[in-house]
Amino acid sequence: MDRHGEEFDLIIVGGGPAGLFCAINSSIEEKKILLLEKMGSPGRKLLISGSGHCNISHIGEIRAFLERYGEAGRFLRPALLGFSNDDLISTFECHGLSMIRTDEGKVFPETLRSRDVLDLLLGLCRAKGIILRCDQEVRSIARSKDGFQVLTHDCLYSSALLVLSTGGRSYPATGSTGDGFGLSKVLGHSIVDTGPALSPVYIRNHPFSDLAGISFRDISIALFRGRKMMERSGDVLFTHGGLSGPGILDLSRHIRPGDTLKLSFLPALGRTSLERLLMERSQVDGDRPARILLADLSLPSRFISRILEISKIPNNLKSAQLTREMRRALVENLTGLPLAVERLGGYDEAMVTRGGVDRREVDPKSMESRLVNGLYLVGEVLDIDGDSGGYNLQAAFSTAMLAARSIKARWTTPRD
Repeated sequence: MDRHGEEFDLIIVGGGPAGLFCAINSSIEEKKILLLEKMGSPGRKLLISGSGHCNISHIGEIRAFLERYGEAGRFLRPALLGFSNDDLISTFECHGLSMIRTDEGKVFPETLRSRDVLDLLLGLCRAKGIILRCDQEVRSIARSKDGFQVLTHDCLYSSALLVLSTGGRSYPATGSTGDGFGLSKVLGHSIVDTGPALSPVYIRNHPFSDLAGISFRDISIALFRGRKMMERSGDVLFTHGGLSGPGILDLSRHIRPGDTLKLSFLPALGRTSLERLLMERSQVDGDRPARILLADLSLPSRFISRILEISKIPNNLKSAQLTREMRRALVENLTGLPLAVERLGGYDEAMVTRGGVDRREVDPKSMESRLVNGLYLVGEVLDIDGDSGGYNLQAAFSTAMLAARSIKARWTTPRD
């Protein structure tokens, strides 16, 4: 091993979207920048983003993004307002990669190829003279008199400034195995408890396992942990093992094993309204089976059969024959069916990681550590995670740009 190694002005650890973007935008002619990637090639998680289509952001007013990150929204405000979704889209389009917007508001490259996003970033790195070295897993980082010493399996690099852009723990096969959490901790940072986020939820004794593929648009989902914790709305998909879809994925960072989810499949109708409606329909169309009345409410036929079974109502029972107890059970199961959470999908299924480096220890105006001079932290290594739909990639790019601007200002502004 060459224990003297090479000296750089800036070392960036992690070759994902945040690391690549930070390197590109930190570059100035006289500064030597090294980007270290543990895998054999960079950007592997980016390649599978959006099922390989790369949902890079979302449309809309950037201030509306802040609520999409929960408590982290306030921390992200300078980064997002300083480099917005419109700025990100313009950046890619100015370099020849056009973007499209879906009806749901998601933003994708026009080619619908994550590879094109990655190739553009890598091309810009080459054009800027960024030194990219793969198969360089960082074993340790130590502070030195002049900055940092970064040890890999075969070299000891040194630099005045350091950026950690190592990502979280989700999709570990792509290289996101939480390395940055340990490195940050050694440098003095606290790590907020981590776990899978944007993850499917597995249900104990799942009553709809054979109805996998049935989905519901914009239904109400209430989370209970002894008491009601919160209620959200969103699309829900039945899977063989439980629940998925944007509504479940976005709520998953708050869900824990043992919690109860209550689903309202007819959010426009509360319990009282639905019970009144069923009574009125029974009086007018008493000879029609109850399942036909439910079909009139645009519920899927197989779901109707199952919800009647759960409510202990014969499938062909006429609506006039519904007893008061039957009707109330049916209303309860349609407006608040309780489902017990067995577990969440693991890191191999979760799109992002909740938790990470404590935000309080990082300056939101620069992404520089409040504890370690010259250390910057960007992207998913931080305790930030957003909703599905491009919000997490936007946060990665925005925090990377903010750190890059701070680094360039540090290099170009005379310091006392």
